[in-house]
Amino acid sequence: MIGIFDSGYGGLSVQKAVMKTLPDVPIVYFADHKFCPYGRKSKEELIERAFFIADALIHMGAQLIIVACNTATAAAIDALREKYDIPFVGMEPAIKPAAMASSTKKIGVLATEGTFSGRLFNQTKEKFAQDIEVVIQEGVGLVELVEKGLMGTYKAHQVLFPIVDKMKAHQIDQLVLGCTHYPFLKEDLQKMLGKQVQLIDPAPAVAQQAKRLYQNVDDKVTVKKYYRFITSGDNVKEFRRNVLSLITVDEENTLFMYE
Repeated sequence: MIGIFDSGYGGLSVQKAVMKTLPDVPIVYFADHKFCPYGRKSKEELIERAFFIADALIHMGAQLIIVACNTATAAAIDALREKYDIPFVGMEPAIKPAAMASSTKKIGVLATEGTFSGRLFNQTKEKFAQDIEVVIQEGVGLVELVEKGLMGTYKAHQVLFPIVDKMKAHQIDQLVLGCTHYPFLKEDLQKMLGKQVQLIDPAPAVAQQAKRLYQNVDDKVTVKKYYRFITSGDNVKEFRRNVLSLITVDEENTLFMYE
């Protein structure tokens, strides 16, 4: 079984890609709504939550865990790999493909403060974007839009307008979606930015890395495919409704619960 976790619904964008890449593998998804959003939490808090969730997922049988959150990856992926003896897949800022695809040599990165201050983002930027203008923008309020299901609304466009305005002013031609919540705002962003800007979602690459690592896991137990969705929040009915609005699953083999 593969475990996936995020602060809320954002990691479902990664689960979609994993389900497509590994269609027969059971998945347990943990949405840490009690502590959402992660963007401004301290590194110590994020490591503590990551350990708690990893323990829970491993107890349920996870043999590989995807940290489907850029902020949590930046803060906790090294600590997770040091503590546990199963593979962990994190979210890497997709600066390399954006830099390679850019004809204007100007790319935008939309992410959280926690991602921008992380070692991984800065190493990746330094390695792959030395001759590229990288326009960074914190996505203030975007996680909340997705959590409340406000994609495609006037409110979403109000929140997105200053972000899009900045990117247009810099004439970027690639925009990296550096938070797993942001792909759910893809249609809004594309409509506002225009077709000349390519939006880069790292989820497919993460799913491929998970597939490579999962194929090497020893002693995989063959079980019937199922999906389990867990929230640390206290409204399972709302959680179920929102998950099903964002992702398509066979409800007969799906369980919703809270931890």
